[in-house]
Amino acid sequence: MRRRFPWGVALASLCLVLIGCAPQPPQRDFRRPQAGIQPWSAPGPAGGTLPVGLLLPLTGGNAPLGQAMLNAAQLALFDQGDRRIALLPRDTRGTPAGAAQAAQAALADGAVALAGPLTLAETAQAVATAGGRAPIFAFTSDETQAGTGVWVLGITPSQQVRRIIGAASEAGARRFALLAPDDAFGQRLAVAMRAAAQSLGAPPPTIILASNRGDMTALAQQLVGSPPDAVLIGFGGPGARAAANAIAAAFPAGAPRLLGTSLWMTDATLGQEAGLVGAWFPGPDPVGRARFDQQYDGAFGERAPRLAGAAYDAVALAARSAREGAPPVGAAFMGADGPIRLLEAGALTRGLAVFAVRPGGEAEMVQPAPLPGGPGS
Repeated sequence: MRRRFPWGVALASLCLVLIGCAPQPPQRDFRRPQAGIQPWSAPGPAGGTLPVGLLLPLTGGNAPLGQAMLNAAQLALFDQGDRRIALLPRDTRGTPAGAAQAAQAALADGAVALAGPLTLAETAQAVATAGGRAPIFAFTSDETQAGTGVWVLGITPSQQVRRIIGAASEAGARRFALLAPDDAFGQRLAVAMRAAAQSLGAPPPTIILASNRGDMTALAQQLVGSPPDAVLIGFGGPGARAAANAIAAAFPAGAPRLLGTSLWMTDATLGQEAGLVGAWFPGPDPVGRARFDQQYDGAFGERAPRLAGAAYDAVALAARSAREGAPPVGAAFMGADGPIRLLEAGALTRGLAVFAVRPGGEAEMVQPAPLPGGPGS
């Protein structure tokens, strides 16, 4: 989905410390990394190293994604400009047992911080194996894995809800509702929405979790008795379209404001659905992402997959943790997907932008990403 945004918002990011802060040479060939064999470090004279473990699926079904994330990790390391940092790529094979073995291997080789692994189940095993011996910056968006010494770098449901509910509240919405699937994602959206409404002093939201999205009309009718000002749709693709049409039919005099999640970021067809035009959804800061995409394409000659940004951020934070002897809690950084700030006990705040669905499928940024921890984050 293409995005139009004013490049002037980049000025707001200048107050942040960039994760990748070293000057980058215009031509740097990363295309033949020696994954999983020897440590890879930034070019420079030999000397003492600070090993950082990198837990990736380098074989198995997710191997192409793992390779792209390794590419992004090497960009982060090069941006750091610290010749003491050495990456230790270890293959998780895309399984929980493999993640545990990869974490153990990296720690045995001296890793003082870990970046990865990819999934919820893999992260749980890596955390158990690490046993607090090194900080972990995982790629998952499952915030239940976060805790003391463990941060998740994916964009979490609570981050999305806080941002989009806050934006709707600023626009005048007071009463909120959620229409989402009755699965782990929908349930986390529900928990986050209740918390967001409470923090805003708003009434408790109406929560509708659907085990079957087949009868969206009946689900939307449940909103009529207590009309909300804004409805967060937790579905993507066909589910989002069906929900929007059902809500419009349930409120012929004027539907509530529709809100979405970051699931909508990659769907360029949503603007073809009249009921979704004007709907808001949160997404990564386009300035930071454009910078990362340009850098990645210049190094590897291809577009970075969305999850490569998490690898860039995780390795950059792990490298800084190794360099400073502790995770950089309290500092704000511009990462591949926008500004982030680490907090104590594994908490993390992220600045997300707000986009509006426009006719024809093109999304337009209507609010830039705020500084994490500040208003609107």
